[in-house]
Amino acid sequence: MGQTLYEQDFYTWAIEQSQLLRQGQFSQLDLPHLIEEVADLGNRHYDQLESRLTQLTAHLLKWQVQHWKRTNSWRATIRVQRSAIAKLLRRNPGLKSRLDEAMIESWSEARDLAIAETDLPDSLFPEVCPFSVTDAMNPDFWPDLPPSS
Repeated sequence: MGQTLYEQDFYTWAIEQSQLLRQGQFSQLDLPHLIEEVADLGNRHYDQLESRLTQLTAHLLKWQVQHWKRTNSWRATIRVQRSAIAKLLRRNPGLKSRLDEAMIESWSEARDLAIAETDLPDSLFPEVCPFSVTDAMNPDFWPDLPPSS
């Protein structure tokens, strides 16, 4: 059995499906693949949220654990990730209900990333995420910094 257009040339398939939708030719749509792709679009946004939380949490860990090496680069990464996550949530408000889930799912990778980037012993890094989503997203939250006067 030969490959379908979806399998051979995704780009052309997508353009064709778009045209069929615009023309109201619903009976000619490749519904199984179209449904799969629409679901995948939502998953991509969730994956982006999880990826950004991984970067944010890893840098917050580095900030906390390797405090003697705090750099403006780390501070910038934390700020950029907070901003990007906030923008992603503004554009996709349905993701807000999955924020805690994404934070939990990203934790292990964030911890591993921080360990690899600092070259410090695993034992210095907590097994459970020490930051809440609220703290991680708070622009005034910097782990182990004294409160502002």
